[in-house]
This record gives sequence, C-alpha cells and structure tokens, in this order.
Amino acid sequence: MAAPVIETCHVACCANRTPNVVSWGRGGTIAFGTCNSVALYDPQERRVVALLNGHTGRVNAVQWVHKQDNAPECHLVSGGSDNQLILWEAQDGKFFQSVQCKGHTGPVCAVDAIYMDDSKLLVASSASDSTVRLWLCSDAKEAECLHSLSCGSGFMMDVSLVLLPGSRVPILACGGDDSRVYLYVQTNRQLQRVMTLQGHEDWVRGVAWASTGGELLLASCSQDSLIRVWRLCAKSGTDTHTEDDNTIIKMKEDIFEVKEKDVSSVFAVSLETVLAGHENRVYGVHWQLPFNKGGKLQQPLSLLSASMDKTMILWAPEEGSGVWVEQVRVGEVGGNTLGFYGCQMSPDGSMIVAHAFHGALHLWCKDQDKESEWRPGVVISGHFNAVQDLSWDPDGEFIISVGLDQTSRLFTPWRKHNSRQATWHEISRPQIHGYDMQCLAMVGRFQFVSGADEKVLRVFQAPRNFVENFANISGTSKEMLLTSSDAASLPEGASTPALGLSNKAVFQDDLVSKTSEEVEQFSSASDQYQESYFHPLNLTEPPPEDHLLQNTLWPEVQKLYGHGFEMFCLASDSTRTVVASACKASKAEHAAVLLWSATTWRQLQVLPYHTLTVTQMAFSPDAQLLLTVSRDRTWSLWRRNLPTPESPDPLFSLYTHTGKDTAIHSRIIWSCDWSPDSKYFVTSSRDKKVIVWGPCMLEPSGDPERPPEIRPCSSILDVGDSATAVAFCPVFCSDQNYLLAVGLECGRILLYRWSPGQQPAGGGDWSSCGETDPTQSHTLAVKRLRWRPRAGRAGRETGEKNGQTDGDSEIEEEGSWVQLASASADHTVKIFNINKQAL
Repeated sequence: MAAPVIETCHVACCANRTPNVVSWGRGGTIAFGTCNSVALYDPQERRVVALLNGHTGRVNAVQWVHKQDNAPECHLVSGGSDNQLILWEAQDGKFFQSVQCKGHTGPVCAVDAIYMDDSKLLVASSASDSTVRLWLCSDAKEAECLHSLSCGSGFMMDVSLVLLPGSRVPILACGGDDSRVYLYVQTNRQLQRVMTLQGHEDWVRGVAWASTGGELLLASCSQDSLIRVWRLCAKSGTDTHTEDDNTIIKMKEDIFEVKEKDVSSVFAVSLETVLAGHENRVYGVHWQLPFNKGGKLQQPLSLLSASMDKTMILWAPEEGSGVWVEQVRVGEVGGNTLGFYGCQMSPDGSMIVAHAFHGALHLWCKDQDKESEWRPGVVISGHFNAVQDLSWDPDGEFIISVGLDQTSRLFTPWRKHNSRQATWHEISRPQIHGYDMQCLAMVGRFQFVSGADEKVLRVFQAPRNFVENFANISGTSKEMLLTSSDAASLPEGASTPALGLSNKAVFQDDLVSKTSEEVEQFSSASDQYQESYFHPLNLTEPPPEDHLLQNTLWPEVQKLYGHGFEMFCLASDSTRTVVASACKASKAEHAAVLLWSATTWRQLQVLPYHTLTVTQMAFSPDAQLLLTVSRDRTWSLWRRNLPTPESPDPLFSLYTHTGKDTAIHSRIIWSCDWSPDSKYFVTSSRDKKVIVWGPCMLEPSGDPERPPEIRPCSSILDVGDSATAVAFCPVFCSDQNYLLAVGLECGRILLYRWSPGQQPAGGGDWSSCGETDPTQSHTLAVKRLRWRPRAGRAGRETGEKNGQTDGDSEIEEEGSWVQLASASADHTVKIFNINKQAL
C-alpha cells in the first residue's frame, strides 16, 4: 500500500459549550463534540486519533454504549443541533456512521443507550422540541422510533437508561426543568411513567444510573447545588405485607409494579442520601464504570460531580458507617472563567476530566506515590469559535492562531524525555481580548501584530518567562533564544488590569513581594487592589488551562491607530521592516492599505487603490513587492521604492493592477500568495477559480512610465467550490514544479502541482496530487492555509542526531516532508504532514 500523501499531525480543538458532550470509554478514549464533529481523543498519547464528521449542526451530546462484559466499546451515539442522532460503529478499529435517527424537530440535548441483546441497541434521546424519544437500532442499519414522549411545555435536561435488576425491562430516568426526576418503564414497546421523584428545588441537570448487585442507584444533580442519590431495589412478595416495625427509622419507600410476560415484579425506590458540597449549580454527575473482579462485574461506589463553582468532587460512602462523604475536591482558582459543564472518570478511576464553559478540558491524574493527591495533567486545548488566521514563526517552530473566541493561542511540539513522538500543545495565550480577533502577522520570532473587531492594531512581544519556558518545552537552547531577542529589556510577563483591555508588562521589580509592614500600611488606595496577577512559571510540560489564562500573556508594546473600521487583514515582510494593514470597507476611502514601520511603529504610508474591503495581502519573499486582493474582484501590486537620503523609510508605489476589463475573477477574491522565488503569485476566489499570475521580474533600470505586463501564467483551475484559502509551498517539488494548497468553503484541502513550462491552454500545467479525505477535512470553510517556512516536521529535527539512529539519513528523510497548517470556521487548527516523495 502506498504511503499516504497527507497525514494528520495535530488537531487543536475543544469541547462544545453543552453539558452532555464528553464521554470516556472503556477503551480509554475520550469522545467529545467539537463544533459539528465528534473528536476521539487518546489521553495517553495526548492527541486526537480521529474526527467523526456526519452532523451538519453543533454536536450537543455524546455517549459511548458500554458493553456488559467490560470489553472496549464498539458503538457511540451522538446528537446534534441538526435535530438528528447518529450511531457510530467500529469496523477494523475505525468508526463509521451506522444509523441515523431522524424525527426530532429541535436540537438534541441528551442521549443514552444500552444493549437489549447482541444485535439490538435501545437509544433514548431528549431534545428541545419538548419530547423524549426511544429508538431501537438493529443490525439491519435501521432505526425505529418506538415511542415519543411529550413533556408539554417543559424540557428533559438529561436521560439515563438501565435494565431493571433481575429482568430485561429497561427503565429510563429523565431530569426535568420542573425540578423532578421521572422514571419510565418500557412495556409493550411503550414508555409508561411509574414514578416521580421530588426533592430538588431547581432544574435537574443530570441523571445517572449505577447497577450494584441486585440494586440500582440513581444520582441526580440540580441547579439547587445539591446531588440526590436514590436506591431502587426489588421487593419480594412477602416484603410488602410485613407489619411495620415502629422501632426502626426507615426512609419512606415508593413502590411500583412491572409486568413482564405475565410475571409481575414489585420495586421500591427510596432516597439514599443528599450530597451538599457545591456552592453553585451542579451540571454533571458520573459513576465510575464497573470493573471485573474475580470474574464478576463489580460497581465501585464512586460518584463524580461537576459544578459551576469551578470544582469537581469525588464522593464515596465511608467504610464503617456507609455515610456518603467528599473524598477529593479539585478545581480552578481565579481567572475570568465560568465553571464546569460536565465531568467524566477514566475506567480505572485514576484520571478525571471536566469540560468548562469555554470548552477547555481540565484533566487531573491521581498521584501514584501519594494516594489521596491529584495533580493537573496535560490535555488538548483549542479555540471555541471560528479560527480566522494563523501564522508560523520565521523558524517554523511554533504557530500562533487567532479566532472569534477573542483569544490568540500559541502551539508548539513537545516531546517527553521517554517518548520518540512529539505532540503539539498550546503553551501560551499571548492575547485574551474583549473583541473577536480577525488577523495577525508575525514580526520576527517573538513579536506579532494582531487586529480585531476594534479599529486598533496591537503589537505584542514575548516576555522572558515565555522564552525560557519555550526553550524548556521545545528543547532549544535558552541562551541562544535570549540572545536573539533583546533579553536585557524583556519584561518577566504580563497581566491585564481589572477593567482594561491592554496587557501590561510585569517586570522583575513588580514581582518582589512586599514585607508585612508595607502590606499593613497602604500608601494609596490603588495598593489595596494589586494589579499583578502574573506569577512566573518554570514549565517543563505544557501548562493547564488556568495557567494559560493567567500566566502566559504577552505584554503589549504598541497600539496603532489609523483605521476607521474593524480590522480585516495584516501582512509583514521578510525583512521585518514593514507591516501592512487593512480594514472592512464599503468605500474607497476606507479600503486604503496602511503601511507601518516595524521598528518605530510610525505610520509610513497610505496606499489607495481598492474600492471595497482588502481581503488578504502578501509581501513577496524578497520583500520587494506587496500584493493586495479585494472584495472588488481586483488585485493590485505595489513596488518598494529605492531608499534615498531624503526618505530612508521603505515606501511603496503602485506597480500594476487589474482593472474592470482585465479582471478574470468574477466574484470576491478571498486569498493570495507568492511563489518561493517571488516570480509568480496566485489568487483564489469565490468563483471557484485559482489563477497563477506573473512573471514578476523587477528591472532596476526599467522604464517607470510603462507598467509591466503581468498576466495569467496558468490555465484557470476550477476547484469546484468557493476557494477561500490558497498557499504556495516554500519548498519546490523534485522537478522544480510548484506545490500549492487550496482550501475550500466545504472544508476540503486540495494539493496541486503547477508546472510553469507547460502550455496553459489545455490545462496540462495543473496536476492534482492529493486531497484531504472526509475524516481529515474540516467541516466548515477553510479560513487560512500556511506552509511551514522550511522543509521537515517541527519538533523532529532538534535532538534527533543525538539518538541511536544514523543522524544524516534521518535529517535527509525529514527533508522529504513539508508541513501545512490550516485554520477553519469549524473551530479547529490542523497541522498536516505531507510527504513530497509520495506526491
């Protein structure tokens, strides 16, 4: 079998903002909904092993279907805002869409499923159409809706299914927004209500069954901050008629009867305990999964709860008294975050995970040496809204991305000492903003400019603490990095004032702790409210979410004012002297590009030409030309003037452009890029066309009066869908052909080889050499594509030579790989490894 052309190296993503969206399977895999996909995440390997694409709306609920014999699961159920349920089935280790359940008329918010027998699955789902539905999925890949239960004007927030003890009758628990827990039993394929459990005083957010021997335990959690545990057990015929013994205090029991094949059974439900420990809404409860002990399944009495008070609590009964008590409490302190939406425990109980309002997963691992201690673990993270732009640093060692979740995030490969494989992680969140972020441009290695839905550009510089931690995690020399950035003047870190948007630098002196005498006498009112929330971290592994939020900001060094509308795109040149910026525009006066000096941050020039928003800009690799493309369907090319003693600053003048008559694109031009030799540039448009233009040969002594003729050098490539992103690979293919990546609105990424020598007339100059398959593709529009500035895979070259392998052949083999990063509206940042030899 031929080596795959494109392999997925990393997916940065996070959980959706809904309570039931994370599920931890027996096989050790965590499944969670991220935008319209279900991500399968391996917490041991610390990477997303698969993305299941099938929903057309946000995934709101995910549940593994646990097997009775404790084997790893082969079915997974997901429900989404597209009103449907999908049953995924494993075949040869990969998951495929098996059955679609269509019938709900509103977004599905909770799902659960159990096996009725080997070939049939019973699925319960609750949706915001105020119904609960029961489905039977059979081997014939069909789903039958057995029953639809109307809740009137109310909603069921969660559902949980289990078989009654000693029978094959399913019982369904539903938590309602009327503060009650309802129990339904399936008789004659219909759901019948057998009991209503009262006691909660606010919406019931979560319900979960656990089967212990001949009894069932039901945990319910509510917005009243309390958790109730109910016990359900079978009553024998004699039990019901015994005389009450008045000397024993017993909990009140409610009794119901179930008929199965003319056999009648009686069951009793009583309140086992009420757990009070949280100080805010409790959104999720989860029982530890049963495990095999001596050939028998044993259910550990271990219950995990997650709350909006930013804590998770592990509850268990005390050995002697049987009283339920808090065993462990973990959580977050500080930060501007809301609490937890749900929780899950690993099958062996050694790890627990919560997902937060902002989608972040929070993982804690039990300390092997100290039994009762838990410590934060390294876990995946990513944007929780559309990712608008991303950029590699000039050395290709890390990526910074910005998105509509108002954050910028920095990802880099991390290799543990004992592992051969490097995994990518977020190690810094340089900017957390109050506006949706749209664009960024790297200016050198540790400085970038960002633009958001405000009219201001902000310039950020890495603090010393980041440079040191980056060196530790990536394995680079700290001294080398600190000499490359002017270390003497670098602040330690940054913090944001309570009511501000600007990251203030925190210097070494700010971190000196005050003596107790100084603390006692406040010199001014401002001293009472200490601004410096930053604490320098010495990291040897990627930081958890609360550190990312608080201690990894970069100080802001400059604000740039000049635009009249929301920022739209940015570009910087390879010599690190100029930054170009453009904002949204519906008139020519606002569509002008502004040029800024990257050394003094003064505004150098205004470049007027376009009449509508400039959608993307790119400086040629030799920094002599600036290309701009626009919503007005034209492009313009600006040439750098030779510096004179009067104007040493880099200034640009209009070199050439397309007009109404010469423009080939008939719709908005979304994207553009330069070939690595600065000879050609490419444009891609909503009209599905990709065109290479050129040649751009600058004659220093040329006649400035006669503009050069730059025309299409390629045949028009029709990619079949709106081409929202395009990028030239900086590394040539083996035969001096150019390699291009094209990102489409549907989420696919296509690779093409373009040969300039071929006759463009017949389209023979383009050859398709690969595309992302449905499991690799994005589910929404590709917003930006960026190739790694040099060959090889990030995190592979350094330190490889010290190993036992033959260093030169390893480095040579690395040279046949190139890396492509993509940002998409589906909230993900993906990094692909592309093997040039397989093209």
